[in-house]
Amino acid sequence: MAQSDAELAAQVIAGSEQASRELVRRYERPVFNLIVRMVRDPALAEDLAQETFVKMFAHLSSFDARYKFASWLLKIAHNTTIDYLRRPRPAAVSLDDSDEQGRVSLEDQREPSPAELLEHRELADVLDAAIDRLRPEYRQVVVLRFQEELSYEEIADVLGLPIGTVKSYLHRARAELTRAITDAGWRPCNTPTPLSVGRHGRV
Repeated sequence: MAQSDAELAAQVIAGSEQASRELVRRYERPVFNLIVRMVRDPALAEDLAQETFVKMFAHLSSFDARYKFASWLLKIAHNTTIDYLRRPRPAAVSLDDSDEQGRVSLEDQREPSPAELLEHRELADVLDAAIDRLRPEYRQVVVLRFQEELSYEEIADVLGLPIGTVKSYLHRARAELTRAITDAGWRPCNTPTPLSVGRHGRV
């Protein structure tokens, strides 16, 4: 049976290198995906992710096991990135770099047919472009809600925002994404997930 995050955290504090590696393995992708959507630079996101994990280990004793570890860690990642973006620096962060690692996977988990696979790839490109055009605060809530599947309360804690603001950002992000994918020739489906779409004219 897999150990919980809280159990691993306790083992790390006790000096377990194996537990340290497991915590990094579990969360390196979520941390990277959040950061890369904020800075738009995969190489920089890697550096900030490493800084995030350094801070995580340094402050692990302050983690309260009554709460969700993912939310606690993603809050560190968010704050680390915000601190970086606020620092004076000689060059702006690149807005043009892209990397497959930075993409948010919003497709379902069933095995697609070859035709569906091609269609899903096209949709992934459309969604990537649409998400990248969102305002930074909207982009963050989309990543945390639909990729990391955090609750509104957890997102509010990570971003330091009121729950009402989180819901408002998410509502506006949904509207902008719907417009973008519709303009690109896709049709939003009547499903609970607002990012579920299909080609115009398909049943």
